[in-house]
Amino acid sequence: MPAAKKVPAKKAALPKIDKKKSVWVHSLFTDYDIDLFLVGKHFRLYEKMGSHLISVEATAGAYFSVWAPNAINVSVVGNFNDWNNGSHPLYKRWDKSGIWEGFIPGIAKGEVYKYFVKGFDESEHLKGDPYARRWEHPPQTACIVWDTDYTWKDKTWLNKRAKLNALDQPISVYEIHLGSWERDPDNPERVLNCREVAGRLVPYVKEMGFTHVELMPVMEFPYFPSWGYQITGYFGASSRYGSPQDLMYLIDELHKANIAVILDWVPSHFPGDRHGLYEFDGTHLYEHADMKKGFHPDWKSYIFNYDRNEVRSFLISNAIFWLDQYHADGLRVDAVASMLYFNFSREDGDAATNEYGGSENIGAIQFLQDLNVAVYGNFEGVQTIAEESSTYHGVTHPVHNGGLGFGMKWMMGWMNDTLKYFKVDTLGRKHHHNQLSFSMTYAFTENFMLPFSHDEVVHGKSPMLYKMPGDDWQKFANLRALYGYMFTHPGAKLLFMGNEFGQTSEWNFTQSLDWHLLQYPPHKGMQETVKALNFLYRKEPALYHFNFSYEGFQWLDADNANESVFTYMRKGPKAKDTLVIAINLTPVVRENYKIGVPFKTKWKEIFNTDDIVYYGGGINNRGDIAPHLEGYNGQEYSIIVDLPPLAVTIFKSK
Repeated sequence: MPAAKKVPAKKAALPKIDKKKSVWVHSLFTDYDIDLFLVGKHFRLYEKMGSHLISVEATAGAYFSVWAPNAINVSVVGNFNDWNNGSHPLYKRWDKSGIWEGFIPGIAKGEVYKYFVKGFDESEHLKGDPYARRWEHPPQTACIVWDTDYTWKDKTWLNKRAKLNALDQPISVYEIHLGSWERDPDNPERVLNCREVAGRLVPYVKEMGFTHVELMPVMEFPYFPSWGYQITGYFGASSRYGSPQDLMYLIDELHKANIAVILDWVPSHFPGDRHGLYEFDGTHLYEHADMKKGFHPDWKSYIFNYDRNEVRSFLISNAIFWLDQYHADGLRVDAVASMLYFNFSREDGDAATNEYGGSENIGAIQFLQDLNVAVYGNFEGVQTIAEESSTYHGVTHPVHNGGLGFGMKWMMGWMNDTLKYFKVDTLGRKHHHNQLSFSMTYAFTENFMLPFSHDEVVHGKSPMLYKMPGDDWQKFANLRALYGYMFTHPGAKLLFMGNEFGQTSEWNFTQSLDWHLLQYPPHKGMQETVKALNFLYRKEPALYHFNFSYEGFQWLDADNANESVFTYMRKGPKAKDTLVIAINLTPVVRENYKIGVPFKTKWKEIFNTDDIVYYGGGINNRGDIAPHLEGYNGQEYSIIVDLPPLAVTIFKSK
């Protein structure tokens, strides 16, 4: 797998090692490393920073290095020295880097440690290692000397990833929270580790036809109710889900099943836990000192100082780390809008401005551009995805054209408008018709992913099923139609776990999904609907090849508000790929409904959310459908079909 370029190995001369001392003088840094670090261009800092098991002069031990430029003393403490903060002091480098380092003989894999940091004002801080590969299980907060050694078996996947993970291929993402997808059946309080969950998760995702999984944050985090979005250990696989190698095993198994892995990544903010990054050396090191820039009022967390070169090196190195060491195939970057604007979730008087008086965070913009240039420049076949809710222009446009350089962006406007429409009682939908058609006015301004994520099934928003109006039958029919609309709308797809079978309660991160619901036909039918949509999406080029281009979509009739019917075509690279989609969003059967078609050939219904297999009413168009020579909807020919109630029907020429 292509990786970031390594730097030359030239090092400055070090003093002779005094083996009588508890900490030996040693460095992994070259002069070039330091130069890159200071200008914000070192993107493999994990090879130098943190703890590393090495041998020096035939003596095994661990090398430690940490950035704390304003500290007057830094030492390593742990069980090995009874947490004595004076016994193992690190050496501050003689250059301007602010890095403290040293080699401690005898330290072995599994040793628990922290850094004792004394600030310039004599304040004392007991800190975790920002680059630690492993941490203790919360509520313990110490780091563990560890490695990321693993024998990967995914070479076949990596060799074809560039093709399978491209933007002109099917992208159907299953969003997963590892702590609650499934719990230990014998002890529901116990969270399964990655190796344990792999046995059921991997075959399930494959059987359901999803092409990708997105793992909610797997980096170390102290507070379980944060779902992982407030991280203290950016380079550590969360101990809640096992060892680093357990996570690697899960990713390896997914790759062997030809499933791509996207990791949620949070470079937007971090918590103020005292063992974390906040005031790391007694000063505002990773965060802005100006709290108008450095504190997030909604999340009570701290915002990275993107203007600082060393912080940009830290964050981009972290992104590269997960792609390199864990073979991740993509990063979904959380809360991008909060990074781009100083006035995000703030009143004007409480918001900072940039040097030109504007609200844009210029440092964050530069960071995101540098991030995407580094990621795409060093790894073939990966994707970055922005969870971005603003109208910022060019999120997925190339950096050389002034864009941020992301591969895809969540289509939050589509998601909000779609859910608003589907919540409306079917009798009133004719008054909200444009809510469903409006997305096509901007669908190709960015490379959009259509998300029904975890955020839509928490905090009183209700599960997807109960957002739907009507009686139970109509709720299920509406939700099947919603998914049919989603999979036939241009753009990549994302569905949160449990949504695929109609979970009847909001997501609860403290327990397993309600898998028992699958014993009931409506829920089993919902699951079969999503499975069928996934495989249809993967089979039909018209549904994915032009996911992000106007070439792949054409309205037939977007204006039949009175009957709440939408008809459109999806197109692939060949004429024979063309599909005609009809959506009837009332509980009334539309018999003998006329639809314009482009070809004189016979047509056939290839999918129908009302099929009895999906717990529908079974109103199908069976057999061949002969075209009429009478043109309609701007097409030369037409077909007459029956549209089932609250359903999506897809037709293809034979």
